[in-house]
Amino acid sequence: MASPRFFLLSLALVMTILSAESRTTFTSLSSSSSSSVSAKRNFTYVCDPTRFAKMGFDVKDFGFCDKSLSYEIRAKDLIDRMTLAEKVQNLGDQAYGVQRLGLPPYNWWSEALHGVSDVGHGTHFDQNVPGATSFPTVILTAASFNETLWKKIGQVVSTEARAMYNLGNAGLTYWSPNINVVRDPRWGRALETPGEDPFVVGRYAVNYVRVVIKEEGKEGEGRERRKGQGSVHP
Repeated sequence: MASPRFFLLSLALVMTILSAESRTTFTSLSSSSSSSVSAKRNFTYVCDPTRFAKMGFDVKDFGFCDKSLSYEIRAKDLIDRMTLAEKVQNLGDQAYGVQRLGLPPYNWWSEALHGVSDVGHGTHFDQNVPGATSFPTVILTAASFNETLWKKIGQVVSTEARAMYNLGNAGLTYWSPNINVVRDPRWGRALETPGEDPFVVGRYAVNYVRVVIKEEGKEGEGRERRKGQGSVHP
């Protein structure tokens, strides 16, 4: 039976992260802190041959680790290897991983609406990273109509999120920005959004998302994938 489309798409995003050549670290489901920064560093990336070898696996036996294949084929290969129970355990924001396939646990839920937050299971602050830069709420920033400002905020968020990820304090997926177009003032989350103007909402999203996902560069020429992005109710 074919897997749900939304699950295939989510795993395609996983494939994007797995194949990132930036050599990053994944955080586990545990949010326990350590006094030693180095002790919190994990493996470089999921499909690292050395990591698989330590688990007694040969990375060449797993098609989803083959970079010569498309993301769609790699995602399907991973799904086909998983049991129904394993699929269910990896559908939520707290994915349990599949140890027998070398897939580690992962927390999808992190927030960065106006700065990296410790809301969500995927991010936590500790003595090494006591906090991150918090900017004004999005509705206020958007009221400046300053696209350069929006871009700069995105760059700061991206840099801090990546640093926290490398230290084991965060994941690489953030449920930000919220690009709902406000239609009713009674909706309680208007302050999370750029407001009621579709054009402003679109321009905010473009400036924020591009620099959060990639380093600054010309359109389509980002030098390195910084982190994944999951817009809230796009």
